[in-house]
Amino acid sequence: MKDYNNLSKEDGKLLVSTARKIVTEYIKNNTKLKLENEFKNNFSFKSGVFVTLNNKQGLRGCIGYPLPNKLLYDALYDAAISAATKDPRFPPVKDKDLNSIIFEVTVLTSPKKIIVNNPDEYLSKIKVGRDGLIVKNGYHSGLLLPQVPVDYNWNEKEFLEHTCEKAGLSKDSWKDPTTIIESFEGIIFKEYHN
Repeated sequence: MKDYNNLSKEDGKLLVSTARKIVTEYIKNNTKLKLENEFKNNFSFKSGVFVTLNNKQGLRGCIGYPLPNKLLYDALYDAAISAATKDPRFPPVKDKDLNSIIFEVTVLTSPKKIIVNNPDEYLSKIKVGRDGLIVKNGYHSGLLLPQVPVDYNWNEKEFLEHTCEKAGLSKDSWKDPTTIIESFEGIIFKEYHN
């Protein structure tokens, strides 16, 4: 059976094209695409997943599930529709928008708490380009995917600061001993338009 560690480029193409089909069917016909059994069987392991929609202006929607609580095909389904219609930062995607959007699917490993004796150690335990981050403190929580610091050319410290801000915390909250920082890895699959 497949899992995070043996996803191929072909699997990635299939995940991305299926995310597009799910959203297209939902927006054009207000119906849920029936997934083929072979697709369900291939992606029936539990995994976190994010679906990101980008257009020429940049981000157009991004929603997902950081924890492996759902089977991948199920999580992909919900994340794709939510990214297109429920991201509070953007109006719902319309039929006419679909051709200008590039779909991206990020399949995640389970988040693991980064253990440090001193907050400065975070800088050597986080690797830009490999890790995504989750910052938690009290009721606050924020997540940034592994591709975000690469896209913005951030170093490890900037990545930590921006994840803290995403959580609604001050940017140096990563130095607070009560803050929990978790990392995860993601395989990013993306459509390419000529």
